[in-house]
Amino acid sequence: MKTKAAVVYEAGKPIEIEELTLDGPREGEVLIRYTHAGLCHSDVHIAHGDLEARLPMVLGHEGAGIIEEVGPGVTRVKAGDHVVCSFIPNCGTCRYCASGQQSICDMGATILEGYLPGDRWPISGPRGRYGAMCMLGTFSQYGVIHQNSAVKVDDDLPLDKAVLVGCGVPTGWGSAVNTANVKAGQTVAVFGVGGIGINAVQGARYAGAKYVVAIDPLENKREKAMELGATHAFATAAEAQEAITQMTRGQGADSAILTPGLMTSQIVSDGFNAVGKGGTVVLTGLNKLMEQNIELPGTILTLFRKKIVGSLFGDCNPTVDIPKILGLYQSGDLKLDEIITRTYTLDQVQEGYDDLLAGKNVRGVVIHEHP
Repeated sequence: MKTKAAVVYEAGKPIEIEELTLDGPREGEVLIRYTHAGLCHSDVHIAHGDLEARLPMVLGHEGAGIIEEVGPGVTRVKAGDHVVCSFIPNCGTCRYCASGQQSICDMGATILEGYLPGDRWPISGPRGRYGAMCMLGTFSQYGVIHQNSAVKVDDDLPLDKAVLVGCGVPTGWGSAVNTANVKAGQTVAVFGVGGIGINAVQGARYAGAKYVVAIDPLENKREKAMELGATHAFATAAEAQEAITQMTRGQGADSAILTPGLMTSQIVSDGFNAVGKGGTVVLTGLNKLMEQNIELPGTILTLFRKKIVGSLFGDCNPTVDIPKILGLYQSGDLKLDEIITRTYTLDQVQEGYDDLLAGKNVRGVVIHEHP
Protein backbone atom coordinates (compact mmCIF):
# COMPACT_ATOMS: atom_id res chain seq x y z
CA MET A 1 0.00 0.00 0.00
CA LYS A 2 1.00 3.65 -0.34
CA THR A 3 1.54 6.05 2.53
CA LYS A 4 2.55 9.70 2.77
CA ALA A 5 5.40 10.32 5.18
CA ALA A 6 7.90 12.92 6.43
CA VAL A 7 11.45 11.80 5.61
CA VAL A 8 14.94 13.01 6.43
CA TYR A 9 17.38 12.14 3.63
CA GLU A 10 20.43 14.05 4.80
CA ALA A 11 21.35 15.52 8.17
CA GLY A 12 20.98 19.28 8.19
CA LYS A 13 18.61 19.37 5.22
CA PRO A 14 14.87 20.15 5.44
CA ILE A 15 12.39 17.34 6.06
CA GLU A 16 10.68 16.15 2.87
CA ILE A 17 7.15 14.82 2.38
CA GLU A 18 7.25 11.67 0.24
CA GLU A 19 4.87 8.96 -0.94
CA LEU A 20 6.32 5.60 0.04
CA THR A 21 5.39 1.94 -0.25
CA LEU A 22 4.50 -0.07 2.84
CA ASP A 23 4.49 -3.87 3.07
CA GLY A 24 1.80 -5.73 4.96
CA PRO A 25 2.45 -7.10 8.46
CA ARG A 26 4.39 -10.33 8.90
CA GLU A 27 5.06 -12.52 11.93
CA GLY A 28 4.64 -10.50 15.13
CA GLU A 29 3.86 -7.28 13.25
CA VAL A 30 0.80 -5.06 12.97
CA LEU A 31 -0.46 -2.47 10.50
CA ILE A 32 -1.39 0.75 12.28
CA ARG A 33 -3.32 3.72 10.94
CA TYR A 34 -1.67 6.60 12.71
CA THR A 35 -4.14 9.24 13.80
CA HIS A 36 -1.72 11.50 15.67
CA ALA A 37 2.01 12.04 16.16
CA GLY A 38 3.91 14.16 18.65
CA LEU A 39 6.59 16.63 17.64
CA CYS A 40 9.32 15.58 20.08
CA HIS A 41 12.83 17.03 20.17
CA SER A 42 14.58 13.68 19.61
CA ASP A 43 13.59 13.78 15.94
CA VAL A 44 15.48 17.07 15.67
CA HIS A 45 18.59 15.24 16.87
CA ILE A 46 18.21 12.90 13.88
CA ALA A 47 17.44 15.66 11.39
CA HIS A 48 20.40 17.76 12.58
CA GLY A 49 22.82 14.86 12.89
CA ASP A 50 23.29 15.06 16.67
CA LEU A 51 22.36 11.39 16.76
CA GLU A 52 23.80 9.40 13.86
CA ALA A 53 21.02 7.33 12.34
CA ARG A 54 20.80 5.31 9.15
CA LEU A 55 19.19 7.48 6.47
CA PRO A 56 16.78 7.84 4.78
CA MET A 57 14.46 7.60 7.73
CA VAL A 58 10.78 8.29 8.30
CA LEU A 59 10.73 10.51 11.35
CA GLY A 60 8.33 10.45 14.29
CA HIS A 61 8.54 8.36 17.44
CA GLU A 62 5.46 9.48 19.35
CA GLY A 63 2.39 7.93 17.78
CA ALA A 64 -1.17 6.86 18.47
CA GLY A 65 -3.68 5.22 16.21
CA ILE A 66 -5.85 2.25 15.42
CA ILE A 67 -4.72 -1.26 14.53
CA GLU A 68 -5.91 -2.12 11.01
CA GLU A 69 -4.46 -5.60 10.58
CA VAL A 70 -2.33 -8.06 12.54
CA GLY A 71 0.21 -10.58 11.29
CA PRO A 72 0.64 -14.20 12.38
CA GLY A 73 1.49 -14.77 16.03
CA VAL A 74 0.27 -11.39 17.29
CA THR A 75 -1.27 -11.67 20.75
CA ARG A 76 -0.87 -8.24 22.36
CA VAL A 77 -3.38 -6.37 20.22
CA LYS A 78 -6.10 -7.06 17.65
CA ALA A 79 -7.64 -5.20 14.71
CA GLY A 80 -9.68 -2.24 15.90
CA ASP A 81 -7.68 -1.66 19.08
CA HIS A 82 -6.69 1.89 19.96
CA VAL A 83 -3.00 2.01 20.85
CA VAL A 84 -0.24 4.31 21.97
CA CYS A 85 3.18 3.45 20.57
CA SER A 86 6.09 3.07 22.94
CA PHE A 87 9.24 4.59 21.46
CA ILE A 88 11.21 1.80 23.17
CA PRO A 89 9.80 -1.65 22.32
CA ASN A 90 9.49 -4.15 25.13
CA CYS A 91 9.94 -7.83 24.41
CA GLY A 92 9.18 -8.96 27.96
CA THR A 93 11.81 -11.71 27.94
CA CYS A 94 15.30 -10.15 27.74
CA ARG A 95 17.18 -9.76 31.04
CA TYR A 96 16.21 -6.09 31.27
CA CYS A 97 12.49 -6.55 30.68
CA ALA A 98 12.49 -9.56 33.00
CA SER A 99 14.04 -7.44 35.76
CA GLY A 100 11.59 -4.56 35.35
CA GLN A 101 13.80 -2.35 33.18
CA GLN A 102 11.77 -2.24 29.97
CA SER A 103 13.21 1.15 29.02
CA ILE A 104 16.50 -0.56 28.13
CA CYS A 105 14.97 -3.60 26.40
CA ASP A 106 17.41 -5.29 24.04
CA MET A 107 15.01 -4.70 21.15
CA GLY A 108 15.77 -1.01 21.43
CA ALA A 109 19.26 -1.54 20.03
CA THR A 110 18.06 -0.87 16.45
CA ILE A 111 15.88 2.19 17.01
CA LEU A 112 18.40 4.44 15.22
CA GLU A 113 18.71 1.96 12.36
CA GLY A 114 14.96 1.83 11.96
CA TYR A 115 14.37 -1.76 10.96
CA LEU A 116 12.22 -4.41 12.63
CA PRO A 117 13.50 -7.71 14.08
CA GLY A 118 14.92 -10.06 11.48
CA ASP A 119 16.48 -7.27 9.38
CA ARG A 120 12.99 -6.38 8.23
CA TRP A 121 12.38 -3.14 6.31
CA PRO A 122 8.64 -2.65 5.66
CA ILE A 123 9.07 0.80 4.05
CA SER A 124 10.52 1.37 0.59
CA GLY A 125 10.66 4.25 -1.85
CA PRO A 126 12.77 6.02 -4.48
CA ARG A 127 15.93 5.67 -2.35
CA GLY A 128 15.47 1.96 -1.62
CA ARG A 129 14.89 0.85 1.98
CA TYR A 130 13.72 3.41 4.51
CA GLY A 131 14.15 3.16 8.24
CA ALA A 132 11.53 4.25 10.74
CA MET A 133 12.49 6.37 13.74
CA CYS A 134 12.44 4.14 16.84
CA MET A 135 10.99 1.35 14.66
CA LEU A 136 7.80 3.45 14.40
CA GLY A 137 8.02 6.32 11.89
CA THR A 138 4.88 8.02 13.18
CA PHE A 139 5.12 10.88 10.67
CA SER A 140 3.44 8.55 8.20
CA GLN A 141 -0.23 7.93 7.58
CA TYR A 142 0.30 4.20 8.09
CA GLY A 143 3.03 2.08 9.58
CA VAL A 144 3.99 -1.54 10.09
CA ILE A 145 5.40 -1.95 13.58
CA HIS A 146 6.21 -4.81 15.91
CA GLN A 147 3.54 -5.73 18.43
CA ASN A 148 6.09 -5.10 21.19
CA SER A 149 5.86 -1.38 20.40
CA ALA A 150 2.07 -1.16 20.76
CA VAL A 151 0.24 -0.58 24.06
CA LYS A 152 -3.55 -0.93 24.02
CA VAL A 153 -5.44 1.97 25.62
CA ASP A 154 -9.09 2.66 26.41
CA ASP A 155 -11.22 3.39 23.36
CA ASP A 156 -12.65 6.54 24.94
CA LEU A 157 -9.26 8.18 25.47
CA PRO A 158 -8.65 11.12 23.09
CA LEU A 159 -5.71 9.95 21.01
CA ASP A 160 -4.59 13.52 20.26
CA LYS A 161 -3.68 13.78 23.95
CA ALA A 162 -2.74 10.14 24.62
CA VAL A 163 -0.11 10.31 21.85
CA LEU A 164 2.18 12.31 24.13
CA VAL A 165 2.46 9.38 26.54
CA GLY A 166 4.53 7.44 24.00
CA CYS A 167 7.69 9.38 24.91
CA GLY A 168 7.76 12.92 26.28
CA VAL A 169 5.30 12.61 29.15
CA PRO A 170 6.69 9.45 30.77
CA THR A 171 10.25 10.57 30.06
CA GLY A 172 9.75 13.76 32.07
CA TRP A 173 7.33 12.36 34.63
CA GLY A 174 9.47 9.32 35.28
CA SER A 175 12.67 11.38 35.50
CA ALA A 176 11.15 12.92 38.63
CA VAL A 177 9.05 10.09 40.06
CA ASN A 178 11.30 7.14 39.20
CA THR A 179 14.87 8.28 38.54
CA ALA A 180 15.09 11.18 41.00
CA ASN A 181 12.71 9.32 43.33
CA VAL A 182 11.22 12.61 44.51
CA LYS A 183 9.71 12.46 47.99
CA ALA A 184 7.19 14.62 49.81
CA GLY A 185 8.73 17.83 51.16
CA GLN A 186 11.79 17.82 48.90
CA THR A 187 13.20 20.55 46.67
CA VAL A 188 13.53 19.82 42.95
CA ALA A 189 15.13 21.91 40.20
CA VAL A 190 14.11 21.30 36.56
CA PHE A 191 16.47 22.74 33.95
CA GLY A 192 14.64 23.24 30.64
CA VAL A 193 10.85 23.42 30.37
CA GLY A 194 10.06 21.86 27.01
CA GLY A 195 7.97 18.80 26.27
CA ILE A 196 9.96 16.69 28.74
CA GLY A 197 10.74 19.28 31.39
CA ILE A 198 7.11 20.36 31.80
CA ASN A 199 6.26 16.78 32.73
CA ALA A 200 9.19 16.56 35.14
CA VAL A 201 7.57 19.57 36.81
CA GLN A 202 4.23 17.74 36.92
CA GLY A 203 5.85 14.57 38.22
CA ALA A 204 7.72 16.37 40.99
CA ARG A 205 4.56 18.19 42.04
CA TYR A 206 2.53 14.96 42.08
CA ALA A 207 5.23 13.21 44.14
CA GLY A 208 4.84 15.88 46.81
CA ALA A 209 7.86 18.15 46.38
CA LYS A 210 7.63 21.25 48.58
CA TYR A 211 9.51 23.40 46.09
CA VAL A 212 9.64 22.83 42.33
CA VAL A 213 12.00 25.30 40.70
CA ALA A 214 11.82 25.62 36.91
CA ILE A 215 14.69 27.18 34.95
CA ASP A 216 14.17 28.29 31.35
CA PRO A 217 15.17 31.47 29.47
CA LEU A 218 11.76 31.75 27.76
CA GLU A 219 8.96 33.53 29.58
CA ASN A 220 6.19 31.42 28.01
CA LYS A 221 7.87 28.24 29.25
CA ARG A 222 8.25 29.64 32.76
CA GLU A 223 4.60 30.68 32.80
CA LYS A 224 3.50 27.19 31.75
CA ALA A 225 5.69 25.65 34.46
CA MET A 226 4.05 27.83 37.10
CA GLU A 227 0.63 26.90 35.76
CA LEU A 228 1.35 23.18 36.03
CA GLY A 229 3.01 22.84 39.39
CA ALA A 230 6.24 24.83 39.71
CA THR A 231 6.51 26.98 42.83
CA HIS A 232 9.24 29.17 41.39
CA ALA A 233 10.55 29.90 37.88
CA PHE A 234 13.75 31.65 36.82
CA ALA A 235 15.39 32.60 33.56
CA THR A 236 18.93 31.66 34.60
CA ALA A 237 20.69 29.04 36.69
CA ALA A 238 22.35 31.79 38.75
CA GLU A 239 18.98 33.25 39.77
CA ALA A 240 17.67 29.79 40.60
CA GLN A 241 20.81 28.94 42.61
CA GLU A 242 20.39 31.97 44.84
CA ALA A 243 16.72 31.21 45.46
CA ILE A 244 17.34 27.50 46.15
CA THR A 245 20.05 28.40 48.67
CA GLN A 246 17.64 30.71 50.48
CA MET A 247 14.59 28.44 50.44
CA THR A 248 16.58 25.41 51.67
CA ARG A 249 18.60 27.38 54.26
CA GLY A 250 21.79 26.54 52.46
CA GLN A 251 21.14 22.82 52.06
CA GLY A 252 20.61 22.83 48.28
CA ALA A 253 18.08 20.95 46.18
CA ASP A 254 17.44 17.25 46.68
CA SER A 255 17.48 16.64 42.94
CA ALA A 256 18.15 18.46 39.67
CA ILE A 257 16.49 17.11 36.54
CA LEU A 258 18.22 18.22 33.34
CA THR A 259 15.91 18.30 30.34
CA PRO A 260 17.38 20.84 27.89
CA GLY A 261 17.06 20.54 24.12
CA LEU A 262 20.82 19.97 23.95
CA MET A 263 22.80 18.86 27.00
CA THR A 264 25.96 20.88 27.63
CA SER A 265 28.71 20.72 30.25
CA GLN A 266 27.52 24.06 31.64
CA ILE A 267 24.01 22.72 32.27
CA VAL A 268 25.45 19.61 33.94
CA SER A 269 27.61 21.82 36.17
CA ASP A 270 24.64 24.05 37.03
CA GLY A 271 22.59 21.02 38.03
CA PHE A 272 25.47 19.59 40.06
CA ASN A 273 25.87 22.88 41.92
CA ALA A 274 22.13 23.14 42.59
CA VAL A 275 21.92 19.92 44.61
CA GLY A 276 23.23 19.54 48.13
CA LYS A 277 24.66 16.62 50.07
CA GLY A 278 23.22 13.31 48.91
CA GLY A 279 21.56 15.07 45.99
CA THR A 280 20.80 13.43 42.65
CA VAL A 281 21.47 14.94 39.22
CA VAL A 282 19.34 13.32 36.53
CA LEU A 283 20.57 13.60 32.92
CA THR A 284 17.59 13.21 30.59
CA GLY A 285 18.46 15.56 27.71
CA LEU A 286 20.74 14.44 24.87
CA ASN A 287 23.63 15.67 22.77
CA LYS A 288 25.86 13.98 20.19
CA LEU A 289 26.35 10.34 21.12
CA MET A 290 30.02 10.66 22.12
CA GLU A 291 29.95 14.31 23.23
CA GLN A 292 32.00 14.82 26.40
CA ASN A 293 29.69 17.00 28.49
CA ILE A 294 30.33 15.93 32.08
CA GLU A 295 33.28 17.69 33.71
CA LEU A 296 32.82 17.90 37.48
CA PRO A 297 34.92 17.98 40.67
CA GLY A 298 35.11 14.34 41.67
CA THR A 299 36.16 15.14 45.22
CA ILE A 300 32.97 17.14 45.80
CA LEU A 301 31.01 14.26 44.28
CA THR A 302 32.60 11.90 46.81
CA LEU A 303 32.62 14.05 49.93
CA PHE A 304 29.04 15.25 49.43
CA ARG A 305 27.84 11.84 48.19
CA LYS A 306 26.16 13.41 45.18
CA LYS A 307 24.85 11.13 42.44
CA ILE A 308 24.73 11.56 38.67
CA VAL A 309 22.42 9.22 36.80
CA GLY A 310 21.09 8.89 33.27
CA SER A 311 17.39 8.40 32.65
CA LEU A 312 15.85 6.84 29.52
CA PHE A 313 12.07 6.93 29.13
CA GLY A 314 11.98 8.09 32.74
CA ASP A 315 12.89 4.56 33.84
CA CYS A 316 9.31 3.65 32.96
CA ASN A 317 7.99 0.22 31.98
CA PRO A 318 5.68 1.06 29.06
CA THR A 319 3.31 -1.88 29.36
CA VAL A 320 2.47 -0.75 32.91
CA ASP A 321 3.28 2.94 32.99
CA ILE A 322 1.63 4.13 29.78
CA PRO A 323 -1.83 2.98 30.99
CA LYS A 324 -1.03 4.20 34.53
CA ILE A 325 -0.06 7.68 33.38
CA LEU A 326 -3.12 7.87 31.14
CA GLY A 327 -5.18 6.90 34.16
CA LEU A 328 -3.76 9.91 36.00
CA TYR A 329 -4.82 12.05 33.03
CA GLN A 330 -8.32 10.61 33.22
CA SER A 331 -8.50 11.40 36.94
CA GLY A 332 -7.28 14.97 36.41
CA ASP A 333 -3.97 14.47 38.22
CA LEU A 334 -1.89 14.94 35.07
CA LYS A 335 -2.49 17.67 32.50
CA LEU A 336 -2.12 16.89 28.81
CA ASP A 337 -4.55 19.28 27.09
CA GLU A 338 -2.81 22.24 28.68
CA ILE A 339 0.67 21.40 27.34
CA ILE A 340 -0.39 21.22 23.67
CA THR A 341 0.32 24.59 22.11
CA ARG A 342 -0.59 23.93 18.49
CA THR A 343 -1.57 21.19 16.03
CA TYR A 344 -0.18 20.65 12.52
CA THR A 345 -0.88 18.62 9.40
CA LEU A 346 1.73 16.19 8.08
CA ASP A 347 2.70 18.74 5.42
CA GLN A 348 3.52 21.19 8.23
CA VAL A 349 6.00 18.98 10.10
CA GLN A 350 8.97 21.19 9.20
CA GLU A 351 7.06 24.25 10.36
CA GLY A 352 6.26 22.44 13.58
CA TYR A 353 9.92 21.81 14.27
CA ASP A 354 10.82 25.38 13.37
CA ASP A 355 8.29 26.49 16.00
CA LEU A 356 9.73 24.03 18.52
CA LEU A 357 13.27 25.30 18.00
CA ALA A 358 12.05 28.91 18.21
CA GLY A 359 10.56 28.12 21.61
CA LYS A 360 6.99 28.86 20.53
CA ASN A 361 5.57 25.49 21.56
CA VAL A 362 5.58 23.46 24.71
CA ARG A 363 4.18 20.58 22.65
CA GLY A 364 3.01 20.32 19.06
CA VAL A 365 0.89 17.49 17.68
CA VAL A 366 0.45 16.28 14.09
CA ILE A 367 -3.07 15.31 13.10
CA HIS A 368 -3.00 12.76 10.30
CA GLU A 369 -5.44 13.02 7.43
CA HIS A 370 -6.58 9.89 5.61
CA PRO A 371 -8.40 9.59 2.28
